[in-house]
Parts: sequence; C-alpha cells; structure tokens
Amino acid sequence: MSQEERLIDLEIRLARQDDLLDTLNTQMYQQQKKIDELEKLCSALAGRLKEVALAATQRQMPIDERPPHY
Repeated sequence: MSQEERLIDLEIRLARQDDLLDTLNTQMYQQQKKIDELEKLCSALAGRLKEVALAATQRQMPIDERPPHY
C-alpha cells in the first residue's frame, strides 16, 4: 500500500468517525431532552400525589379506600 493510499484511507476513516460522532451527539442531546421531560413529569406527579395524600388525611379518609360502587 502506497503512502498516498494510506493517507486516503486515514481520511476516509476520519470522515466516518466525524459522522459517527455527530450522530452520537445528536442522539445524546435527544435523550437528555427526554430525560429532562421525564424528570419534570415525575416531579409533577410526586407533587400531585402529596396533594392527594394531604387532602385525604385532612378528610380522615384512607387513601386506598374502595369507592362506594364496589
């Protein structure tokens, strides 16, 4: 393999690695956005659960009581 062919091969590898890095960067960014959304949703749900539990204790009702239609 000549020196020019080796150089071309290295340039091709570098271009592929750059493309792969860009793809991985994009996926990582999208995953982080999704994680942030899920954390926000989880916090909102935890807050809502605390509100419901507090309201239930103020009314002296057990949280897991069956509704009257059962």
